[in-house]
Amino acid sequence: MSEQRREAGRTGEPGRPGETGASAPRRVVVVGAGMAGVQTAAALREQGFTGTVTLIGAEPHQPYDRPPLSKAILLGTAEHSAFDIDFEALGIDLRLGCEALGLRAEAHVLDTSAGPVPYDVLVLATGAEPVRLPGAEGVPGVHLLRTLDDAERLRPVLARQHDVVVVGAGWIGAEFATAAREAGCAVTVVEAADRPLAGALPAEVAAPMAAWYADAGADLRTRARVERVEPGAVVLDDGTRLPAGAVVVGIGARPATAWLAGSGVELGAHGEVVADDRLRTGVPDVYAVGDCASFPSARYGARLMVHHWDNALQGPRTVAADIVTGTAAAYDPVPYFWSEQFGRFVQYAGHHPAADTTLWRGDPSGPAWTVCWLRENRLAGLLAVGRPRDLAQGRRLIEAGTPMDPELLADPARPLKSATA
Repeated sequence: MSEQRREAGRTGEPGRPGETGASAPRRVVVVGAGMAGVQTAAALREQGFTGTVTLIGAEPHQPYDRPPLSKAILLGTAEHSAFDIDFEALGIDLRLGCEALGLRAEAHVLDTSAGPVPYDVLVLATGAEPVRLPGAEGVPGVHLLRTLDDAERLRPVLARQHDVVVVGAGWIGAEFATAAREAGCAVTVVEAADRPLAGALPAEVAAPMAAWYADAGADLRTRARVERVEPGAVVLDDGTRLPAGAVVVGIGARPATAWLAGSGVELGAHGEVVADDRLRTGVPDVYAVGDCASFPSARYGARLMVHHWDNALQGPRTVAADIVTGTAAAYDPVPYFWSEQFGRFVQYAGHHPAADTTLWRGDPSGPAWTVCWLRENRLAGLLAVGRPRDLAQGRRLIEAGTPMDPELLADPARPLKSATA
């Protein structure tokens, strides 16, 4: 054992992450009880960490998974989506209804609404929070969809089949519009851009998706900006007045990191915690994982901020490994997500901005098609609509960096895995 580690063992002071030789029990505190936080706590135990693990969540509810909020819970086909994890059996100290207020990094103390919490290692997993519509605060009938409480408030709205206006045609807006139409609501979707998913996908890829709204009986209005929201109505900037028994705002999310102001933790341009390739921050003994963090990707030569479920599932394994061993491999995943909207299963893998070529497999006006993005004839990303086999094979090809034959790749009848160069 090094002299530094012996000293840490004698004094009870924290060593560097991964140093398990200290005689005093090491304390890992995970702040945020969503997918990233829960998976970090569980992964620590799975990887043999024997010290104290404390999981702190701002909501009073048992930790739960978020994707069902816009589907089964919203439609009343499921009552909850609590994680099937026995925290007590894993020896995880679960503290709910406890909000993080600040970080005193030099003192290794997390300040919370329930008082100070000392730590040896801290994991930031506070996720993201929805962007609010200016001027809509406090207006009756205006809703967000991010938490279990949000879904519970919206469920009776759908049951009463109100006229619903959705602000924003992104992933959440489309999924909520889908559920509202299934519930029998009249739905109008208002989008400031000229197409749905304008912030997520190139114009030529997102454009075919506009027809999905009409097919489902939803009214999509693009290039439409909200002037103001009134009780029972949304007024657009051209004077159009849309009746609205309920308004659902889905205009994006930002990392929930305002509470870190003055802590010394570096925040990026979007408010995200800037982490390295093992998800460590620049502050000693502090990690960041999930929606609240960005990390450098050698695969794509860019810093990525991935607000999707799979990132919150995968990243914690790297964090736990680095805490336990100090030698975790670099975190460089192929980003992946899915969305169910208007009767279609949409999947995405990779990072398309890194590409130099776009290829289509199938007719985008049809029920099943795939877009492939190539960089130097290697797959950088793909979006598959109703073609899960393309996604599964393509994800593996991206991970392997396999050279592709563009001519073979463009044939939708040919399996992706056999379109290699």
